[in-house]
Amino acid sequence: MFKKSFTVATVLFAILFLITACSDSASEDQQTTEPAPTNQSDNQDKTEPAHNQLQLPQEHLQKNDTGDAVQSLQEALHKIDYSIDPNGTYDSMTTWAVTDYQMQQESLPVTGIFDDDTRSSLNETLENNTTIKPGSELEKPDNDHSNIVSNPHEILSLINKENSLPDGFEPVNLVVPDVRFPFEDFLPKKQMRQVAATALENMFEAADEEGLELFAQSGYRSFDRQDAIFASNVQEHGEEAANNFSARPGESEHQTGLTMDVTSPDVDFRLTEEFGETDEGQWLEQHAAEYGFIIRYPEGKEDITQYQYEPWHLRYVGEKAATDIMEQAITLEEYLR
Repeated sequence: MFKKSFTVATVLFAILFLITACSDSASEDQQTTEPAPTNQSDNQDKTEPAHNQLQLPQEHLQKNDTGDAVQSLQEALHKIDYSIDPNGTYDSMTTWAVTDYQMQQESLPVTGIFDDDTRSSLNETLENNTTIKPGSELEKPDNDHSNIVSNPHEILSLINKENSLPDGFEPVNLVVPDVRFPFEDFLPKKQMRQVAATALENMFEAADEEGLELFAQSGYRSFDRQDAIFASNVQEHGEEAANNFSARPGESEHQTGLTMDVTSPDVDFRLTEEFGETDEGQWLEQHAAEYGFIIRYPEGKEDITQYQYEPWHLRYVGEKAATDIMEQAITLEEYLR
């Protein structure tokens, strides 16, 4: 009887030992095969591509804009090796970086303005980790030479008697806008930069729908051409008088490719103050800004612009700036202060 009890106890003990051993083994296996839980956000930080953490602004941005959206853009530009301060102000350095980037992309208009096309392109650059070479197309601004425009490609560049274009500057993407001219032959002065030419075409089309007759008279002028024009005016009127209505070479907006002088049959296609009194001239004063143009030398602002009133002289600056300038009845000089 005792032997039987001992045998049963021994068997039960052995079974209990086996069960315990299996349980411990399973626990060890589980600890070996199942990794310790990790913080999901930490894991995402390690694996998520860097560009996904950069949110590019949705709004259009340009010189003198400020805020978080500008800072986000600056951080993205810094990510592709532009050494600019993410200070939240769309300053000359940010404008330079955007312009230089645009010049390295064949499909982008060169404006210095952060728009939808630039946003899309910059997103692709970040996603594909495309190499960008800052300053390879446009030299970094040199503040030691403030009288020379460092970024003549941006559409908000200020060209006047105090701010001249760099030697040898020629605008990019010059085309002939599909609008009326009072002459048929091709001349260089028919040309404008593509971005301005497209806007001019849209404006002329709108004027046509109103029954108006706008004609384009004079757009792009080279340095040499402006030199000849100024010399001729000096010879005819004297230097002091010529300086009130004619720009010296390097100081003419026409050299940027962003300007077009316009006229109408009512003034015999002349460039005269009387144009401002025509239906076409009055319509431009009210609607030019809708297409990104301003009357660059308005009446009553001669002390600021240092040029006489020229209702025919249209300068492309983009719709945002043009609207602000025309609504406030100010000049480009005042807008950029």
